[in-house]
Amino acid sequence: MFGIIRPCRHRLSEGLRDAWMAHLCGLCLALRDDHGQAARVATNYDGLIISVLVEAQAGQTAKAGRRKAGPCPLRGMRTAEVARGEGARLAAAVSLVLASAKMRDHVEDGDGVFARKPVAGGARRIAGRWARQGGDTGHDLGFDTALLTEAVGRQGEIEALAGPGTSVLTVTEPTETATGAAFAHTAVLAGRPDNAESLAEAGRLFGRLAHLLDAVEDVWADRESGSWNPLLATETGPDEAYRLCRDAAHGIKLALRDVEFEDKRLVHTLLVHEVERAVDRTFEHAGYPVPKRGNSCSVKGHEHKKAEGRAGSGSGQGTIGMQRDGDVAFGIADGTDTAASWPQQSPPGWQPPPTGPGPGHGNPFGPNPGGPGSDPNQGGPWGTPPGGQPPRGRRHNPLIGCLIWVGLCCTCQACCREEYTNPCTGRQHKGACRDCDCDCDCCSACDCCDCCGDCDCCDCGCDCGC
Repeated sequence: MFGIIRPCRHRLSEGLRDAWMAHLCGLCLALRDDHGQAARVATNYDGLIISVLVEAQAGQTAKAGRRKAGPCPLRGMRTAEVARGEGARLAAAVSLVLASAKMRDHVEDGDGVFARKPVAGGARRIAGRWARQGGDTGHDLGFDTALLTEAVGRQGEIEALAGPGTSVLTVTEPTETATGAAFAHTAVLAGRPDNAESLAEAGRLFGRLAHLLDAVEDVWADRESGSWNPLLATETGPDEAYRLCRDAAHGIKLALRDVEFEDKRLVHTLLVHEVERAVDRTFEHAGYPVPKRGNSCSVKGHEHKKAEGRAGSGSGQGTIGMQRDGDVAFGIADGTDTAASWPQQSPPGWQPPPTGPGPGHGNPFGPNPGGPGSDPNQGGPWGTPPGGQPPRGRRHNPLIGCLIWVGLCCTCQACCREEYTNPCTGRQHKGACRDCDCDCDCCSACDCCDCCGDCDCCDCGCDCGC
């Protein structure tokens, strides 16, 4: 499973949690029904947002189309009501086409096992089949998947031309175009064509955000291996990357305000609150801590109290980012109200890029910033993160890794164990049921409010009823 939108179950009410699972399982089953069992590996957290958007705009009409699915090991062998229909099918088609493009990209870059000719040949055939199948499903739904394939096809050309001084947003443009088209078509399926423009803008910004966060997640591994990374190639430092991500998250929120929904609770939770958490979580995991912030939507009666509590919560050495309250513009991390500014202090663990000739003054963003013999983990804005890189355990070959994964899943260690080692990467992960980045002492979201600062029905004391 991959994707940036991974809500913690403690932050969702029971109703929203069941709705989220209905769309996740609906996407998985739509992939199986339209494209075969193997296609289910393309199931991802972000793809289900397409299905969520269709249902949120169509309302009870779409919900009436849900069906009961049989027992599944990933649900603890329980049955469940799952989403079906055009929304789930569009989500499946988009996920499959983008997965095929990602697989081709891995083959072209020779990443991991894709560097082996037999694996690369098989991957090319699978990617081609998925692209054709996704295109056929998209055609049935009136969606031209050529918009996706053409946009993704430009990615390699843009990356080849990108270098120091190139805006990183130039590199993210194909992803923005693809996701914008997919988001906009949900309005057509839901019979709300007036929503298309605003959803296209939200999708464009979501694509930008997903691309940037993926680059942040991979920046250390890419630098170590010498792989291409948009942040390293364009010399975009962590402060600028964080600003762009926060701006994109805020833009998504504003775009969604112009969309007419029948029921916007799950959309708002995923594309506003979870997007904001995804930004902070990704930078923290990359070694750049960010200040603690309240949610951007405040429950009536709590705004002033929470704002006072946040006023002194994010300053100090060792953080990047801004204090933010609702729609207030970014301010400096020490609480100074400076609109549209960025703190001048650097995050700990890195120095400004060196200039001039000589050792240590090469490309600070490259895999070997100081030239031959220099430490590839030092120098430049993306230098060694605070506290160093997380230790890695033993890696296994793909066959052994798959067998270990089967053992982890069948014994529920991947879900319930406090920590387990990913056999493919050697990294430590928390069990899915324990991987919670919230305080877990919140009100778990009242199911009755719309979370946009207009909630009179809940008095739980938390920032937002979502």
